[in-house]
Formats: sequence, C-alpha cells, structure tokens
Amino acid sequence: MRTLPVTLSLLMLGSTALTAPALAQDLRIVEDPLELTIHMHWPRAQGYGVGGDTTQIYPVELAAREMTGISLVDQTAGKNTTDAAEAMNLLLAQGNMPDIVGGHLIQQPVNQYGPEGAFLPLNDLVKEHAPHIQAFWDSHPGLMEAISAYDGNYYYIPYLPDGEFGRAWYIRQDWLDKLGLEQPQTVDEYHDVLVAFRDQDPNGNGKKDEIPYFARQWEEVNRLLTLWDARSSGSDTYHDFYVNGDGKLVHPYAQEAYRIGLGHIADWYAEGLIDAEIFTRGSSSRDYLLSENLGGSTHDWFASTSGYNAALADKIDGFNFIPFLPPASAAGVRMEEHRRIPIKPDGWAISYMNEHPIETIKYFDFFFTEEGRNLSNFGVEGETWNMIDGQPVYTDAVLNSDSPVNSQMYLVGAQIYRGYWQDYRYEDQWTSEAAREGIALYQANDLLIDQFLGVAFNQEEQAVYDKYWPSLRTYMLERQQAWILGSGDVDADWDDYIATLNRMGYDQVIEVMNSAYARQYGG
Repeated sequence: MRTLPVTLSLLMLGSTALTAPALAQDLRIVEDPLELTIHMHWPRAQGYGVGGDTTQIYPVELAAREMTGISLVDQTAGKNTTDAAEAMNLLLAQGNMPDIVGGHLIQQPVNQYGPEGAFLPLNDLVKEHAPHIQAFWDSHPGLMEAISAYDGNYYYIPYLPDGEFGRAWYIRQDWLDKLGLEQPQTVDEYHDVLVAFRDQDPNGNGKKDEIPYFARQWEEVNRLLTLWDARSSGSDTYHDFYVNGDGKLVHPYAQEAYRIGLGHIADWYAEGLIDAEIFTRGSSSRDYLLSENLGGSTHDWFASTSGYNAALADKIDGFNFIPFLPPASAAGVRMEEHRRIPIKPDGWAISYMNEHPIETIKYFDFFFTEEGRNLSNFGVEGETWNMIDGQPVYTDAVLNSDSPVNSQMYLVGAQIYRGYWQDYRYEDQWTSEAAREGIALYQANDLLIDQFLGVAFNQEEQAVYDKYWPSLRTYMLERQQAWILGSGDVDADWDDYIATLNRMGYDQVIEVMNSAYARQYGG
C-alpha cells in the first residue's frame, strides 16, 4: 500500500460525499463489480451511510451500484467529531487515503495540497472521460476557473447549487394591517415599523413582548448593514471578502461604511428593535418566536420561512408572514445581498492512492447524466418520486410527511455533499405559493449583486493567510458583537480598531488575497 508523502503528513482538509444513479445498461461503467473506498464527512453525517451509520446503506447508493457496477465502501475518519477539517486531519495522519475524498469544505484543502500530489488533477480526466461534466463547464463559463488551484488545475468536482434567490426580507403583514401600516419602503420606514411593532401591541396580548427583528442565525443581523450601504459578506458564506468598486478584494468589516452601519445596528439593538437574545437564542428562534406570536420581521430562506403561514394557520388567527422588498438604503439602493452561490466548496476529489481514476471520474460523471442527476436530487424513482409528464415529482408520502423534504432526502442519500448538480425542481415542489410570489417579486426588481467565488492560494500566500486571518476574523467578530451589545462605541473605537487590524496583519492578508485574485481571474 502506498504511503502519504511526508510533505503532506500534516494536511488540513475537508470531507466527503458520494452516491449514484439508477436505470439502464448504457450507464454501467465496469463489466465486473468494482469497489471504491470513500471518506464521507459532512455536518449531518459522519460516515457514508444513513445518518453516518454505515450498516444502513443509502437507497441511492444501492441504486447507483446496480446502475454503474461501482460500489462505495466507507472509510471515513473522525466519526466522533462534527468538524470536517479535524476529521480530514485524522484521515491523513493515518497515511492511508481512500480512493475518494470529499464532502464539506473540501475546496481549500484540495487546492492547497492537490498541486503537492495528494489529489489528482481532473482537467484531462474530465475532458477525456467525463463528457457530461465537461458539458456543464462549457455551458457555465468561469466556474471551472473559480474552483481551480493556483497551478491552473482543478482537483474536485463541486456541489453545484441551482436557482438564484435564497433568502428574503420577511414581515408580519397581519401586524401591519392591524396597525394600519404600509410595508416599509426605506430604511427609515423600516425603523418606524419596528418601533410600532415594539410599542403598539400587534399581537394583542396586552404585553410589550413583541420582538420586532429576529434571526435564527445571529449572522443575519449583519444583513442590516446593507440598509446603510455597507456589506456583511461577499458571498453566501457569512463574513466573506468582497470585490469593491475598484475591482479589489477587501473585507466588509474594515470599511468606513461598516462603521456607519454598525453604529445604526447598535442603536436599533439599544432601542429594543432587535432580539435581545439574537446572539444566544440559536436556530430554534424562528420556530419559537413565530409560533408564540412574538416575532415581527427577519431575513431568511424563501421556502422554509413561507411555510409557517400554513403551519400556524390554526394556531394564530390571520397569521401572515410574507416576503417584502428590501427597504431602500440610506443612499436609496435596494439590495438583496444573499443569493445562491453557483459553486460550493463541497464535493469530492480523487486521492493519489486511487488505482482506478478513469472509472472514478466516469462515476463522478454519472451524476451529471439525467438519470444520475435525478437520483442525486430526488432519490430512487418509484420510492420517493415518479416521472410524471416528463417531470420528477415527489410522492404524496414525501410531500405530506411531517419531516421536511430535504431531511428525508438526506436519509436516502440524495442532496448530500457529493459533487453533483442540484435541480431546483427539488425545492420548488415544496415551496409555497407565497414564497413563489416573493421570488417573482425579487426577480422583477433587479436586486442581486455579484458574488465573490473565492481564490486559490499558492504556498506562500496560504502561509500568510493561515498566519494572520484566523485571529483577525476572531477579533473582528468579537468587536462586532461587543459594539452591537453596547460594550464600547464603534465611532469612538474605530481608529484603534483599524490600527489593531493592521498590526494583526490585515494589510498582508488583503495583499495575498488580491494577488491570488488577479492570477485566478485575470484582474
């Protein structure tokens, strides 16, 4: 058995995901059955099996075996941790890599260590043996370059989301109606509406217990920055860098507009317009605050958030939580900062120990065929969905289950973090009419902005980034939360804050970010 190169013994990598299709003879990749090992580690499952339990084989995996002749055998390290990078470190420390390595947040490690030999470059393999993947790259210019490493090669097949809009601004329309208010069109009007929610008892219980603005991910409070023409992120990843008007990468939390915007957010928090427990309430806040008739407005996903109208119809009379257009900013700009990123840093790669790279890339390609794409999105035909009038349609059992459709898909091996092309029809089927109307409203108003798709560092750049960025990010977020909570004043502290960032290496990080960006995108 080959051993891991010494230079790679301390790798920090991501995780894995796999599955496959089911249908006809022409999809078979090998004449004799072939087993490939896989490390599969992602937030919902640590191990390639149902819920991470490798004794329970995914139905999608069983179908894929029948269709392709290839079986995936679990070889996941770090099953006792939910941290994908930690799990990958454990795998690599063993010195025995599986054939396929992938899953959560794999892009950075494979781009860092692929050029050193840990993973196989896929450019030629795809061109020669994966026509469906190559057709995707040809029809989506720029995406292959966006996932490439500093040497110009790419080393993983990503999870490719479908659709444009993800999140939207939501408001209790029934509360507006009760108070005789219109939907807010500007940041000042939004402020006044939140004040009315705080003071005028729209839930009618005689108590001043309404929470005007809430969020189940605390990071969403930063979306309020856009109302003062600042940014909270450059992509669908929180706290990410973005490209400014001069074509240079900067970080949103080191810009003058951030100082102004965060000062206003701190004021709103002090006024009681923002959930006092926004940093601690956690992911259950949406369920709790809406079901208890306490929450007034948020920024969250279209499909799941609109579902509360039906879920709470019998509990709260007239409940109507609907998307509304982003309020115009202080400068008059309507912006929806969040959008579905076209490529995820998740997917799968071929390790240097794989003795069947051609068969493996053909297996990856299988998920880009019509049959494989249906399998990876909807599960097994005849079990979770049927083809009706040429469209994959979930069964009534799936759509009417008490369990969310995506959770059901995870359990059968669909919608997991493999390298595949998502199909928006998967989500559209369980998106309410109110959410569809909201998406149409957003589409009609040209709200989306360009996303930063990431950069690939060379070794020197990576060393600078790794040396400075983790502590910089921690410091930024610590100060951000402290300012919002009222510990310190962002205006009074700003000069010292910027000076501290520079002492901690912010300028060096920005320099290597822009060096990598110019090389990768020709800037």
